[in-house]
Amino acid sequence: MNIKKLTLFLGAAALVAGCQTVGPDKTRDRGVDAKHLSNLVAGVWVDPNGCDHWIIDDGLEGYLSERKQPDGSPVCSGAAPPNVATGPFKGGSEVADTL
Repeated sequence: MNIKKLTLFLGAAALVAGCQTVGPDKTRDRGVDAKHLSNLVAGVWVDPNGCDHWIIDDGLEGYLSERKQPDGSPVCSGAAPPNVATGPFKGGSEVADTL
């Protein structure tokens, strides 16, 4: 293997290795009123395609994840019109919105 191929191989290996690092625990709110996210209340935001996403707003931070069926397909319940958030997604926090 020549030096160019070796350098390219090592560079690619370094990039791939960087992708496999484990990040911080995203199940914990790290804000001023820090608490486990299970203590907050989720609402539903409907995306432009009409599919649901769980949404939580604790006043300083926001959390969003796609709502899925047990088979992994998206839930498109019609809970609200597209681009609308509904439900008590600000529940469980004592911090007012910063905006």
